[in-house]
Amino acid sequence: GIVMLTLSASLPQLRPPKCPETDRCPSPSPSRLAPLYFSMALLIAGAAGIRPCSLPFGVDQFDRSTRHGRQSLNSFYNWYYFSSCLALFFSMTFLVYIQNSISWPIGFGIPAALMLLAVILFFLGTPLYTHVVPQGSIFSGIAQVFVAAFRKRRLRLSSTALLHNPPPRHGLITKLPPTPKFRFLNNAAIELPGEVRIEDGSCARPWRLCSVQQIEEVKCLISITPIWISGVLFFTVLSQQWTFIVLQSMKMDRHIGPRFAIPPAAVSPFNLLALSIFLPIYDRILVPFLRRVTKLEQGITLLQRQGTGLLLSVLSMVLAGLVEWRRRERKTMMSVLWLSPQLTVMGVSEAFNYVGQIEFYNREFPEHLLTMGGSLVFLCLAGASYLSLFLVSVVRKVTGGEGRRSWLEDDLDQGRLDYYYYLIAVLGMLNFLYFLVCAKFYQYKGAMAEGEEDGEEGGEA
Repeated sequence: GIVMLTLSASLPQLRPPKCPETDRCPSPSPSRLAPLYFSMALLIAGAAGIRPCSLPFGVDQFDRSTRHGRQSLNSFYNWYYFSSCLALFFSMTFLVYIQNSISWPIGFGIPAALMLLAVILFFLGTPLYTHVVPQGSIFSGIAQVFVAAFRKRRLRLSSTALLHNPPPRHGLITKLPPTPKFRFLNNAAIELPGEVRIEDGSCARPWRLCSVQQIEEVKCLISITPIWISGVLFFTVLSQQWTFIVLQSMKMDRHIGPRFAIPPAAVSPFNLLALSIFLPIYDRILVPFLRRVTKLEQGITLLQRQGTGLLLSVLSMVLAGLVEWRRRERKTMMSVLWLSPQLTVMGVSEAFNYVGQIEFYNREFPEHLLTMGGSLVFLCLAGASYLSLFLVSVVRKVTGGEGRRSWLEDDLDQGRLDYYYYLIAVLGMLNFLYFLVCAKFYQYKGAMAEGEEDGEEGGEA
């Protein structure tokens, strides 16, 4: 995909014809557009395969049955996201500059070369990797639990009932004990005559009998859903600054020194830079300190980490509103560096919540569903984008019309973007309160089985 994109920018046969100086630019022909669209389709398909799978595959390389393996895994999440943010910062600054100021073919050729290097390194490391055997369709197993529970809904689950509870088929799968939550699903594990093979104890009728492990994994998915919803709202708050920060920077003094001016699109990466700087500090300084205080391997619980990020996102929106109010009130043009405090706080907020979400899904999802867990983060981003568009549309409609100017005018000096930021801060605070309720009743997967008692209970979050 990236090679074809590079070729579409390099070969004259694939580029649109040059624009005449006086006439309107001719539209590119379908034969010229087809390679461009096809390259984007390949990039989308490639990203859909890499992004949800790369992190779970990395998690598989750690032995979570040992203390050293669990501590190394805690660092892995932070360093994984640190490297991702650093790469994104590089792309949005250095590569964008090359593409705009030097050459589009060179600007696309550099990531193509890096992608080729990544492929080579990946296959060179293949003999060293831990490979988890596929466990079959993940969706059919989920459906089987609900179908079996419905079919056995009239059975009474008593203390003498025989539950189907074979050992996991793979050593990396966490053995989950039966729990009383969502009790109606437990009926799916009640063994009846003819449902278990005598020779090996395996299930003979999977749509009528499910293992305790299957049922508890489905319960994990149900329990995670409310936490996931709060993540969508968090990214909605985050996306608001990405939406309007460029417009704000165009109304501010972007000069650093007499000659250099920061491009408007290069202001947003300050957020990524703050995030990249804070993550090593969090991993190497804050976590060891918190570990001594809380006696938890990761310093604080995953829900506490997410909640801290939610609070910081609210603070970031309040700062954004104050800076925008100050910009409108001042008679002289403000420096664009006044945007750095809100971007820095938002970057730290991402370090807590965004990375916390990634770690949360990869720890709390059943091991053979980790690719689905990895996809949830990107579903959060997608849902937040649509919700942001809806929110902007509603605010413009409600605050404007009938001769009134809305809060979100194209000319920021004619609108009240600061009011909008305060509104987002209120919504973020409501989301934080909702998250507290969800965290109060959440129980970590297999906490009692692993011996992690008080420190891993949802109420501690």
